[in-house]
Amino acid sequence: MGRALGKNAQVKSMKYIATIDNKEFIVELLEDKRVAINGDTYTVDFESVSGQPVYSLIVDGKSHEAYVQESDDDWQVLLRGRLYAVKVEDEREKRLRAAAGGGVAETGEFHLKAPMPGLVVTTLVEEGQEVKKGQVLLILESMKMQNELKAPRDGVISRIKVKAGESVEQKQALLSVQ
Repeated sequence: MGRALGKNAQVKSMKYIATIDNKEFIVELLEDKRVAINGDTYTVDFESVSGQPVYSLIVDGKSHEAYVQESDDDWQVLLRGRLYAVKVEDEREKRLRAAAGGGVAETGEFHLKAPMPGLVVTTLVEEGQEVKKGQVLLILESMKMQNELKAPRDGVISRIKVKAGESVEQKQALLSVQ
């Protein structure tokens, strides 16, 4: 969040999805220190205080102080005496997570699909191999970025439908986990 909303952010209209208490907020970084949250625009200044995890947050001229700490899979934000667990994903990360099966059934066959068109860099598993949830199964390169596609749950690789060097289309099935 600090990196996403930092004073020196050089982005044009970058969108993030922030999830707080199972409620999603669409956060769009605009130019000139403006931020849109679910379509409502605010003027925001967000700076670290003396390099500490304490931030001065000014929203539409009102000053707030927040303690912000990154943990393994979310951000811990202490604001006005209340601690919030905030999961922040950019649109690409959310698509990757969805393709990897956000809310995947724990039984039956799961088909890992390409979240975007790209090039299969490498497959890190083979058919019949046992995998654990979160284990990297293959690496897909798209727009000069390498994306790790991970197992959505524990299982066994039942079929691999692609090989390194192969171009794939968005939503193309890459492999199956039984």
